[in-house]
Amino acid sequence: MNATLTDGQSKDSGKADERAGGCLAECGWIRFTVTGEAIFPHLCSCEHCQKLGGGPVMWWVGFAMDGVTWTGEGGEPTWFTTFEGEAKRAFCPKCGARIAAIDVDVPEMGINVTALDDTTGADLIPVKQSFRHNAVPWLPAVPEDEPSPVG
Repeated sequence: MNATLTDGQSKDSGKADERAGGCLAECGWIRFTVTGEAIFPHLCSCEHCQKLGGGPVMWWVGFAMDGVTWTGEGGEPTWFTTFEGEAKRAFCPKCGARIAAIDVDVPEMGINVTALDDTTGADLIPVKQSFRHNAVPWLPAVPEDEPSPVG
Protein backbone atom coordinates (compact mmCIF):
# COMPACT_ATOMS: atom_id res chain seq x y z
CA MET A 1 0.00 0.00 0.00
CA ASN A 2 1.28 3.48 -0.87
CA ALA A 3 2.03 5.92 1.91
CA THR A 4 0.02 9.09 1.41
CA LEU A 5 1.50 12.56 1.70
CA THR A 6 -0.47 15.43 3.18
CA ASP A 7 -1.27 16.85 -0.27
CA GLY A 8 -3.06 13.64 -1.31
CA GLN A 9 -0.20 12.40 -3.50
CA SER A 10 1.07 8.88 -2.94
CA LYS A 11 4.85 8.50 -2.61
CA ASP A 12 5.00 5.58 -5.03
CA SER A 13 2.72 6.62 -7.86
CA GLY A 14 2.79 10.41 -7.76
CA LYS A 15 -0.97 10.35 -8.45
CA ALA A 16 -3.64 11.77 -6.22
CA ASP A 17 -5.52 9.26 -4.09
CA GLU A 18 -8.45 11.62 -3.57
CA ARG A 19 -9.41 14.88 -5.19
CA ALA A 20 -12.18 17.34 -4.37
CA GLY A 21 -14.13 19.59 -6.67
CA GLY A 22 -17.41 21.28 -7.32
CA CYS A 23 -19.21 24.13 -8.94
CA LEU A 24 -18.20 27.79 -8.69
CA ALA A 25 -16.60 28.62 -5.34
CA GLU A 26 -19.04 31.49 -4.81
CA CYS A 27 -21.90 29.00 -5.08
CA GLY A 28 -20.62 25.74 -3.56
CA TRP A 29 -23.97 23.96 -3.92
CA ILE A 30 -22.47 20.94 -5.70
CA ARG A 31 -19.31 19.38 -4.23
CA PHE A 32 -17.73 16.00 -4.88
CA THR A 33 -14.71 13.85 -4.25
CA VAL A 34 -13.12 11.43 -6.68
CA THR A 35 -10.82 8.62 -5.69
CA GLY A 36 -8.68 6.34 -7.75
CA GLU A 37 -6.83 6.59 -11.00
CA ALA A 38 -7.43 9.42 -13.45
CA ILE A 39 -8.36 7.75 -16.74
CA PHE A 40 -7.91 9.13 -20.27
CA PRO A 41 -7.47 12.86 -19.67
CA HIS A 42 -8.32 14.57 -22.95
CA LEU A 43 -9.64 17.64 -24.66
CA CYS A 44 -12.78 17.48 -26.76
CA SER A 45 -13.42 19.79 -29.70
CA CYS A 46 -16.79 18.40 -30.78
CA GLU A 47 -19.44 21.01 -31.54
CA HIS A 48 -21.43 19.84 -28.54
CA CYS A 49 -18.57 20.41 -26.06
CA GLN A 50 -17.76 23.75 -27.66
CA LYS A 51 -21.31 24.99 -27.16
CA LEU A 52 -21.71 23.38 -23.75
CA GLY A 53 -18.39 24.72 -22.46
CA GLY A 54 -18.51 28.10 -24.17
CA GLY A 55 -15.00 27.68 -25.57
CA PRO A 56 -13.00 25.84 -28.22
CA VAL A 57 -12.45 22.73 -26.05
CA MET A 58 -13.62 21.01 -22.89
CA TRP A 59 -11.09 19.21 -20.68
CA TRP A 60 -12.27 15.80 -19.45
CA VAL A 61 -10.90 12.98 -17.31
CA GLY A 62 -12.55 9.74 -16.23
CA PHE A 63 -12.87 8.21 -12.77
CA ALA A 64 -14.47 4.90 -11.83
CA MET A 65 -18.18 5.39 -11.15
CA ASP A 66 -17.82 4.00 -7.62
CA GLY A 67 -14.98 6.48 -6.98
CA VAL A 68 -17.25 9.54 -7.35
CA THR A 69 -19.07 10.77 -4.23
CA TRP A 70 -21.38 13.79 -4.15
CA THR A 71 -20.67 15.65 -0.90
CA GLY A 72 -22.21 19.11 -1.19
CA GLU A 73 -25.41 20.48 0.28
CA GLY A 74 -27.06 20.16 -3.13
CA GLY A 75 -26.29 16.44 -3.37
CA GLU A 76 -25.98 15.13 -6.90
CA PRO A 77 -25.92 17.69 -9.71
CA THR A 78 -28.74 18.12 -12.20
CA TRP A 79 -28.40 15.78 -15.19
CA PHE A 80 -29.36 16.79 -18.71
CA THR A 81 -29.77 14.10 -21.37
CA THR A 82 -27.75 15.37 -24.31
CA PHE A 83 -28.22 12.35 -26.58
CA GLU A 84 -31.20 10.11 -25.71
CA GLY A 85 -29.98 6.69 -24.56
CA GLU A 86 -26.34 7.67 -25.13
CA ALA A 87 -25.12 10.51 -22.93
CA LYS A 88 -26.01 12.89 -20.16
CA ARG A 89 -24.19 15.86 -18.66
CA ALA A 90 -24.22 17.21 -15.11
CA PHE A 91 -24.31 20.82 -13.99
CA CYS A 92 -25.05 22.84 -10.89
CA PRO A 93 -28.69 23.98 -10.96
CA LYS A 94 -27.79 27.19 -9.11
CA CYS A 95 -24.67 28.55 -10.84
CA GLY A 96 -24.69 26.49 -14.06
CA ALA A 97 -21.12 25.17 -13.72
CA ARG A 98 -20.43 22.12 -15.88
CA ILE A 99 -19.30 19.21 -13.74
CA ALA A 100 -19.57 15.71 -15.19
CA ALA A 101 -20.68 13.40 -17.98
CA ILE A 102 -21.88 9.83 -18.37
CA ASP A 103 -21.69 8.13 -21.74
CA VAL A 104 -23.20 4.64 -22.13
CA ASP A 105 -20.16 3.29 -23.99
CA VAL A 106 -17.63 4.56 -21.42
CA PRO A 107 -17.39 2.75 -18.06
CA GLU A 108 -16.03 5.77 -16.14
CA MET A 109 -17.73 9.01 -15.19
CA GLY A 110 -16.25 11.93 -17.07
CA ILE A 111 -15.31 14.81 -14.82
CA ASN A 112 -14.79 18.28 -16.23
CA VAL A 113 -11.20 18.81 -15.05
CA THR A 114 -11.87 22.49 -14.41
CA ALA A 115 -14.47 21.43 -11.80
CA LEU A 116 -11.61 19.98 -9.71
CA ASP A 117 -10.20 22.25 -7.01
CA ASP A 118 -6.64 21.39 -8.10
CA THR A 119 -5.98 20.80 -11.79
CA THR A 120 -2.18 20.54 -11.55
CA GLY A 121 -1.74 16.75 -11.42
CA ALA A 122 0.55 15.27 -14.05
CA ASP A 123 -2.08 12.56 -14.54
CA LEU A 124 -4.53 15.23 -15.76
CA ILE A 125 -2.41 16.35 -18.74
CA PRO A 126 -4.41 15.60 -21.90
CA VAL A 127 -3.18 12.62 -23.94
CA LYS A 128 -5.60 13.15 -26.82
CA GLN A 129 -7.79 15.75 -28.48
CA SER A 130 -11.05 14.23 -29.62
CA PHE A 131 -12.67 15.68 -32.75
CA ARG A 132 -9.51 17.57 -33.70
CA HIS A 133 -10.99 18.02 -37.19
CA ASN A 134 -13.42 20.45 -35.53
CA ALA A 135 -10.76 22.31 -33.53
CA VAL A 136 -10.18 26.01 -33.96
CA PRO A 137 -7.14 26.58 -36.18
CA TRP A 138 -5.38 28.99 -33.81
CA LEU A 139 -5.11 26.56 -30.87
CA PRO A 140 -2.29 24.00 -31.12
CA ALA A 141 -3.58 20.42 -31.03
CA VAL A 142 -2.65 17.95 -28.32
CA PRO A 143 -0.04 15.53 -29.72
CA GLU A 144 -1.39 12.12 -30.74
CA ASP A 145 -0.03 10.02 -27.87
CA GLU A 146 -2.83 7.53 -27.36
CA PRO A 147 -5.64 6.11 -29.48
CA SER A 148 -9.03 7.51 -28.61
CA PRO A 149 -12.09 5.40 -27.78
CA VAL A 150 -14.15 8.39 -28.99
CA GLY A 151 -13.89 10.78 -31.91
